Amino acid sequence: MHSIVYTGRLLSRAIWNGITNYTTSSTEAQVCRKREPHLVHAVCGFPKDFTHPILKKGQFGDDAWFHAFNKASDVIGVADGVGGWRNYGIDPGEFSSFLMKTCERLVCSGRLKNILPATLLARSYYELLESKRPILGSSTACVIVLNRENCQVYTANIGDSGFVIVRHGEVVHRSEEQQHYFNTPFQLSLPPPGRSGLVLSDSPDAADTSSFPVEDGDVILLATDGVFDNVPQQLLVTEMTKLQGERDPCKIQGVANAIAWMARNLAFDSTFMSPFAESARHNGIEAVGGKPDDITVLLATVAI
Repeated sequence: MHSIVYTGRLLSRAIWNGITNYTTSSTEAQVCRKREPHLVHAVCGFPKDFTHPILKKGQFGDDAWFHAFNKASDVIGVADGVGGWRNYGIDPGEFSSFLMKTCERLVCSGRLKNILPATLLARSYYELLESKRPILGSSTACVIVLNRENCQVYTANIGDSGFVIVRHGEVVHRSEEQQHYFNTPFQLSLPPPGRSGLVLSDSPDAADTSSFPVEDGDVILLATDGVFDNVPQQLLVTEMTKLQGERDPCKIQGVANAIAWMARNLAFDSTFMSPFAESARHNGIEAVGGKPDDITVLLATVAI
């Protein structure tokens, strides 16, 4: 019974985080009416560890996220801290959180004109490297920029976080994973002194970038691998299609909650043939079941 009550409390806190975000989204939507296009967004997620959950603003466990805007752009991003650093006494969430908070600050400052997500990620990463207090660790990251002037979306993805864009029930754009080898994604890193040659560390220039026009009503899912490793694409599309043309932040929040909870349940289903298990089998590893992980869902619709 204690476990059920505790899980319920954590779910309520995760959804409350989304409700808080929904309130912000609603306010921004009002502000944006005279400067469309813009994104109407919501967030939900869960930490992998329910017994010692890390629930901080802009974080779900070692995952981090942000949304920011200025006169020219609407920007969303997620990052997934590499959990293995915990074995060395390093908080993996600190690296990913720094990346996203710095991206948010740079966007809100308004000093970056015609923001490109690869440039934004690079600026954030180099600030981290120059920090007086070393922030050690590694992280994947994915950032999406909606340019208000030309209704174009610009993306940058490094690693296995990513995005899916659905229009009228069809996937029109999806990011590609970047893997060195199975379950070892590209990542931005700052290793401890003397260990540089022993740690995977990719340059921001390695990010996979793209740009394309979007239409009014398009649905954008930006998420960490805790979602994509556990939820088959068709299930994601089914949920996202419910939001085609939707501008009500409350309804967007409801679907974000549903996707996050679906990912959480499937991650701990030992009999489910998850996308992660299928990928493992393609790499010669016998596997079945989900992959427990932190989960972050950032869901948005395009309003033009």
